[in-house]
Amino acid sequence: MSNLFDVYPIYNITPVKALGAKVWDDKGQEYLDFYGGHGVISAGHSHPDYVKAVSEQVSKIGFYSNSIANPVQEALATKLVQQSGYPDYMLFLCNSGAEANENALKLASFHTQKKKVIAFKKAFHGRTSAAVAATDNPSIVAPLNAGHEVVFLPLNDTASFDAEISKGDICAVIIEGIQGVGGLDEATTLFFKHIEKVCNTSGTVLILDEIQSGYGRSGKFFAHQHHDIKPDIISLAKGMGNGFPIGGILISPKFKASHGLLGTTFGGNHLASAAALSVLEIIENENLIDNVKEVSAYFKELANQIPEVKNIKGRGLMLGLEFDFEVGDLRKKLIYNEYIFTGNASQKNLLRILPPLSITKEDVDVFFKGFKNALSAITVETV
Repeated sequence: MSNLFDVYPIYNITPVKALGAKVWDDKGQEYLDFYGGHGVISAGHSHPDYVKAVSEQVSKIGFYSNSIANPVQEALATKLVQQSGYPDYMLFLCNSGAEANENALKLASFHTQKKKVIAFKKAFHGRTSAAVAATDNPSIVAPLNAGHEVVFLPLNDTASFDAEISKGDICAVIIEGIQGVGGLDEATTLFFKHIEKVCNTSGTVLILDEIQSGYGRSGKFFAHQHHDIKPDIISLAKGMGNGFPIGGILISPKFKASHGLLGTTFGGNHLASAAALSVLEIIENENLIDNVKEVSAYFKELANQIPEVKNIKGRGLMLGLEFDFEVGDLRKKLIYNEYIFTGNASQKNLLRILPPLSITKEDVDVFFKGFKNALSAITVETV
C-alpha cells in the first residue's frame, strides 16, 4: 500500500533513465517522449551541459536565502531578459507556474489597488488560490478559493471584453499565449492587439501566461510575440528549468518594487538558477528555436497525410492532433504497444504533443510509424 495521497491516475511505468527525447523504464524498455512531462523538458533529458551545470553548482552551494547576494541569479536575470527580447524588464523568481501567476496577479492588484480579474474560458493558470480562481475548471476550485472576483470571457469576443472593462473595476487581464490544458486554442492577433490597447488605455494590467507556451516552444521565445504585443507581466515556468522546479515573472518597468512586496524562500536559489541558466545557454547555442520551426513544419506535413487527423492545433512544438473520437484508447496504445508518451487535454478528442525542443526529424518518423500502428489497432478493435 502506498503512503502517497492518491490524486494522480498512474500509468504502470517506472522511468529510471532518460536522454534527449528517450526514456527507459526499470525493465529496460525504451520510450520516445513526445510529451516532455507536460512540456517541461525543453533542452532534452539529461543534456550533458545541463547535468554539468547542476552538478557543479550543487558541489559548491545549492541553496541560501534571498537575503544574500546570488551572482547566479543575477546572471540568469540578465541572460533571460536579453534572450527573450525584454531587456528593460525585471525578473522575480519563484518555484512553479502556479506561484508565478499568483505573484503576477498579486503584483497587478498592488499596482491598480483593484481586485477583479478577467480570464478566459477553458483557461488553466494553476492550482494555488488566485491562480486556480482564474482557472476555468470548477471541479478544482475549493470554497476557499471561490472568493476571488474572476469573470471568464470567450476568446476573441471583443464586445464582451469591452463591456467588462468599461465597468472600471478590473485589476488585470490574464491570458495564455496558447491555451494548454484547455485544448491548444489561441486568441487571434486582432484580439491580442485589442486587449493590449484597451489595457494600456484603461490602466489595466495585462498578464501573459507563457508557462507552457514560452521558452521557444511556439517557434518564438514567447508565443505572444507572434502577435507583436507587449504585456505588462509575463509568467514563466515549465521549460525554464528543464525539470528543475523554477518559475518567475518578467515585470515591466512601470511597476515599482519595494522591499517585502513579493517574497519566496526557495525561489531563485543557486541550484535552480544554475539549471535555468544552462537551459538558456543550450537553447541559444544549439539554435533550438530554429529547430522547433523546422521540425514543427515536418511534423505537420506528416500529420496532414493521416485521414484520421481532422485538425492540427497550436504552434511550434506545442501541438494538438484533433480526431472525431476520444483519444484515451489511442494514448494507451501509443504508450503500452508503441512505447511513445503523448498527452491529453480537457478536450477529450485532442492528443497533445509537447516533445523536447531538441527532437529531430528522425524522432518524428519513429513517432508516426508508431502512431499509424496505434490507429490501426484501434480500428481493428472497433470493427
